[in-house]
Amino acid sequence: MNAPRTSNRSARRQSRQVALQGLYQWLLGGDDAGSIDAHLREQPGYAKCDQGHLDLLLHGCIREAAVLDGVLAAHVDRPTKELSPIEHAILMLGAFELQHCIDVPYKVVINEGVELAKTFGGTDGHKYVNGVLDRVAAQLRRVEVEAARNAPRPART
Repeated sequence: MNAPRTSNRSARRQSRQVALQGLYQWLLGGDDAGSIDAHLREQPGYAKCDQGHLDLLLHGCIREAAVLDGVLAAHVDRPTKELSPIEHAILMLGAFELQHCIDVPYKVVINEGVELAKTFGGTDGHKYVNGVLDRVAAQLRRVEVEAARNAPRPART
């Protein structure tokens, strides 16, 4: 029974990685979403990803880039255009998931962003991504974040 959840999680993780590649390409080159999508479909990792989630992330982030940058602007220390393209893309993905993918717990969104930053970002980029997404989650998922923070912690033995 755990195998489908694990493979689904792996497929979602793969979709985030492929979406990151597409957003990176979009941020650097300004290519249209259709040509980026076509290019991504030819990549080896495409078949292993949750293609519905990939489409949602890639096209949603591109379509809502200005809104996402507006959300991020309140939580970053410089204009989003001055962020590294990798960190910018990761933060866009995280903000989009926090806003639109309510089925994904906010802690998972943050963790996935941190893992992407560790894999593809600069040396300490994961720390920056963690801090920003934590603040974005507190804004976009206030009730969920407060409930998690106020939940009783198990006693340590």
